[in-house]
Amino acid sequence: MKILLVEDDTFFREFYAKKLKESSLEVETATNGEEGLEKLKTFTPDIILLDIIMPKKDGFDVLTEMGKLQLIQKIPVLVFSTLGQEKDVERARQLGARGYINKSFFDYDKLYSRIVELAKR
Repeated sequence: MKILLVEDDTFFREFYAKKLKESSLEVETATNGEEGLEKLKTFTPDIILLDIIMPKKDGFDVLTEMGKLQLIQKIPVLVFSTLGQEKDVERARQLGARGYINKSFFDYDKLYSRIVELAKR
């Protein structure tokens, strides 16, 4: 399974990429929303893990752009962010995200289970 991890925080990006690779997943990373959208031109992931608060283009901008490009219907997006207020979760879902995990309450096994679940849909 191929994952695109879009996360601006170096620690989180490297940690999650390492854990996902240890679970035998192919992982590409992007440091911001703009770079994430650029990667989608050459890499087709099975799932995107998307942070919301990022420079250049935030996660909401990425979801909006993916909708315009009709990618949101083809590639499931799991928002993985510290933003956990109901309005943020609802906005992400309205823009096409298929799930939302608050990374402040990080549990790798739960994250991995959600990735597998979304990939089966």
